Amino acid sequence: MSNKEPPGVAPSCWSPLVGQPLSPEHASEISRVFKALGDPVRLRLLSLIASHAGGEACVCDLTEVFDLSGPTISHHLKVLREAELIIGERRGTWIHYRVVPQRLASLADLLIPTTAEAVAS
Repeated sequence: MSNKEPPGVAPSCWSPLVGQPLSPEHASEISRVFKALGDPVRLRLLSLIASHAGGEACVCDLTEVFDLSGPTISHHLKVLREAELIIGERRGTWIHYRVVPQRLASLADLLIPTTAEAVAS
């Protein structure tokens, strides 16, 4: 994602795949996000955070769900943060994570053609 765009907001050039071919740069950026989602642990973490009460989850709640070490969970959360799928806020000792809904919406918009584009194809 370029430094010009706020976190979680897709560049305006992220048009649906059926609208126009992706540039090499956009394909690289988008593949990084899908690669982050391509790991079962990260996908579960994203789901756990998104479905947690209040829309956010403490890392202490997330680590209990997996039979993985704390550093491994931290690595997976870092990958999700770097893909701008989640954001974290430190509160005392713990970090609380929440999903970036605009980022998920931009991915959905990328994959789901609009009505006009669906009719044209």
